[in-house]
Amino acid sequence: MNTPIRAPHWMLLGTEPVRAAVEYLRMRSMDIATLPRGDGHPVVVFPGLAANQASTAPLVGLCRTLGYAACDWGRGFNTGPRGDVTAWLDELARHVHALTARDARTISLIGWSLGGFYAREVAKRLRGRVRQVVSVGTPFAGRAEHTHAAWVYRLVNGRAPAYDDALMKQLRTPPDVPTTSVFSRSDGIVAWQTCLQDGGPCAENIEVDGSHCGLGWNARVFTIIADRLSQPENAWRPYAGPALAKARTKATSAAPRMAPRQAG
Repeated sequence: MNTPIRAPHWMLLGTEPVRAAVEYLRMRSMDIATLPRGDGHPVVVFPGLAANQASTAPLVGLCRTLGYAACDWGRGFNTGPRGDVTAWLDELARHVHALTARDARTISLIGWSLGGFYAREVAKRLRGRVRQVVSVGTPFAGRAEHTHAAWVYRLVNGRAPAYDDALMKQLRTPPDVPTTSVFSRSDGIVAWQTCLQDGGPCAENIEVDGSHCGLGWNARVFTIIADRLSQPENAWRPYAGPALAKARTKATSAAPRMAPRQAG
């Protein structure tokens, strides 16, 4: 019998600020020089709900240091989709295309929390333009009651998020490009089970230890992202680091079987 998915325990939620601060200090002391450098292709980073470029600055800075043409999504505070969600995402995809149009190379998309939904959906709309997606703490496989973020959404927008079953099914489906979902069992905002993806040609789940609010500057997440971005185009392989071994030990029933993307 499957255990019902519930929002994280209030103790995890209550310790989020302190844990995120500790993660930030650890990130500041990590040796970036040991991480693999990239090929310079464009990388777009999407912030979480009620966050802006200040929250993504450490990650954008990391990507730039490693040699990528990285940028924030360029839309200020993330208040969630407005109006018709599909039309809003269509327009966001056009914006990202314009943002990276000067570089003919394919792009990588990274999204933190709600921003991960954007990264995945933009990739579906910009087929042939995106080489891979990395989502961090993104609950695409859950519902509002599986997170503590609904009240923040309500505070920002004056209403709770309302998505029908068809849209939720769409959001759960990974894009047709290599897609990495990074999750934490100690996430105090979203249920970690809702961050596990299944299906897709190259879909993987990687577990780390961290708070939800600190995942965007978590040293282990930085290491994973650096590894994922450094892969040659059309030569994607599943992550082989220690975080994956941990995830397989604890979540083998939920992790999908992965196959490398075919070149061409």
